[in-house]
Formats: sequence, C-alpha cells, structure tokens
Amino acid sequence: MQPKVTPFFHAQSSTWTYLVRDPATRVAAIVDPCLDFDPKAGRTGTRSAAAVLAALESDGLELAWILETHAHADHLSAGRWLKSQRPQARLAIGQGIREVQRTFKPVYNLGAEFATDGRQFDHLFADGEEFAIGDLPARVIATPGHTNDSVSYLIGDALFVGDTLFMPDGGSARCDFPGGSAARLYQSIQRLYALPDSTRVYVCHDYGPGGREVRCETSIGAQKAGNIHLRADIPQAEFVRIREARDATLDMPALILPAIQVNIRAGELPEPESNGVRYLKLPLDRF
Repeated sequence: MQPKVTPFFHAQSSTWTYLVRDPATRVAAIVDPCLDFDPKAGRTGTRSAAAVLAALESDGLELAWILETHAHADHLSAGRWLKSQRPQARLAIGQGIREVQRTFKPVYNLGAEFATDGRQFDHLFADGEEFAIGDLPARVIATPGHTNDSVSYLIGDALFVGDTLFMPDGGSARCDFPGGSAARLYQSIQRLYALPDSTRVYVCHDYGPGGREVRCETSIGAQKAGNIHLRADIPQAEFVRIREARDATLDMPALILPAIQVNIRAGELPEPESNGVRYLKLPLDRF
C-alpha cells in the first residue's frame, strides 16, 4: 500500500512537513507542521502551514490526523493552528510526551495548572499501536534516543522518522537533550533497519551537507548501506562513540527555548496576560 507523499520545506528551520494521502479514499494526514516564528520581532505566522492546508483543499482531501514525531526543539509546531482550521482532525504524538512534559515543567516553572499527562493532544500513541489513514494501514514505532517521546510512523510503505535519522550523508539525530541517549537511539534505529530495504524513508530535517540541494526521501536499504553514523555493520559501542563525540561539538538549536515550551503544549501559545499579550519565558543558566 503506497501513500502519496507531498513534502514541504520550512527553510527557516530546515524542516520537512509532509502531506500524506490515501489515493483511494482521499483521506490524509499532515506530519510535523511548522509555525513560522521570527524571534527578533517576536512574531508568529501561519504562511507555511497554510500552504500545506491549501494543497489539502485544492486536492479535495479530508484531514484525519495531525501527527507529531516528537516535541521539536528547532521549530514551533503549527499543530494547534491546523486543528483550529480542521477541528475533525486528531492531533497526536507518542506517549513519551508525558516524560518530556514532566522534565520541562519545572524548567519553565509552568505551575500547577500545566498538566503533564498529555491531555493537550487528542491522542497519545503507544508503541506498536495501529491506526489507519483512509484504507492505508499505519503503525507507530517508538524510537527514543533523540528525545523520550520520539516515534516513527510507518504508513503503508512510507516511514516518517522524525529526527531519528537524517539522509545517509547527514547521519543521525543528536542525543544530548534531556532524556536523550545514544545507546537508546542505536536500539531504536535497529528496529527501523529490520523493516524491508525498499521501505521509503522520509526525514524531518536536511541541511544539505557539502552544499548539495536539500532532500527528504531515502530508503531503509540506503540507510543501512551508507549512513555515515550507522551503517548496518556498525556496533553499538562505535555508534555511541561517534554520536557522543559529535554532540560535544554542537551548539543548542537557536529556537530550543521558545520551541519546547510551545510544543509540549501541542503547539498552543501561552495564554495572554492581563495586557492581552502572550509571553514566552527565557530560563537562564538551565542548559
């Protein structure tokens, strides 16, 4: 069963958003939508998400799911805005979001009113849970390591891996965020490598290594044969050494502080204060 996949590139954060449709029933899902955000001006926008919605509308598709692979640290989610435009769609993420919410609630001092049971989302997926997009079978594969809540979605023959894997020449996701673990990421990737080599793989980010044009699609076979961090023949200890050495050289993502506090709320911005203005917090000396 092959879904039709339409990618959209969010250049500000080098993020791929996907419109995934069942050609037979014209039912669709959107994976990892981005909210535009100008941190210098403190302005949000919906142009990027609206482009995905316009494609959905022009093709006469019914939006059934808004799927997050994890609470991203590099962009703000447009999941809540899309939900406001298509209330019948279910906004979902993996059950590990509860751990991420518990980790970051004290960092942002969110107070007793902030629930850490994932209720901000319509549905929390369990590992191995099956669902459908029209007639397309879909399955959730928990892939922690980059974050505690990371999941991959296998929809027909298409696998949406979030930040677990990049294109083969880009390697793998960093594991130095709270709750991250290179050993867990290795084990998660082994679960993906057990899928057929022909499985189409869609990454969440691409930074155009070496100056090449950005890409979004590869395959399990290509990853196993040529991923620069984790070919099929690389043992766990070697991967952990490579990954931890690489992580030690990386700066924090530019938008991590605003992004996390929005994304653990399922893309909901903080409530306006008494002057009608919404504010994002900037915790000092916590990372």
